[in-house]
Amino acid sequence: MCGRYVITNAVTKTRKIVKSPIQVEDSENYNAHPYQNLPVIKKYINGNTLEKLKWGIVPNWAKKKEFKAFINARLETIDEKISFKKLIKLYRCVVVADGFYEWKREEKNKTPYYFTREDKKCMFIAGLYENNEFCLITREASENVGKIHNRQPVIIQEKDINSYLNLELSGSDFLREYKKINLIFHEISKEVNKPTNNNISLTQQITK
Repeated sequence: MCGRYVITNAVTKTRKIVKSPIQVEDSENYNAHPYQNLPVIKKYINGNTLEKLKWGIVPNWAKKKEFKAFINARLETIDEKISFKKLIKLYRCVVVADGFYEWKREEKNKTPYYFTREDKKCMFIAGLYENNEFCLITREASENVGKIHNRQPVIIQEKDINSYLNLELSGSDFLREYKKINLIFHEISKEVNKPTNNNISLTQQITK
């Protein structure tokens, strides 16, 4: 599960990919969390756009007052789940991020870590959307990430964004065959646990 991430200056980071941003300006968010409006890349006939959608999908069939929004979709079952099988065919998006947070559980303790690409490049996370809401797609963690958590976001290379957004291709097949990108991580302060804390210090490594 991925429940928090970092995104800074999304407009600048997607300038070569996106034809036009729609009501999105460069900003810094070091504690992006569910139910926030966050920048994602969507494909239209006349090109890609960057626009803000709410993180967390409440399916049309759900009773919204009682339903907890889906913030992640598992790649392994994405073609089977009623909530996602239509979306992976018709409603794909790419979420822009600098890195993401995950917590390691040890008995009653949860220790937070910050993950980035080993090459320090921007993360482009495969996602799904419905109406004005989106979720991230996750997969089984690679060996090193698995030391902290058993799941990780499905990250694609910038050059492959249009392939994933191409509805003539099978989105699930494309992602399942995709090689995991190398990630690195370090322990961070538990200040990240509070969603209202939002500054660059949350990403900084702590030493014991």
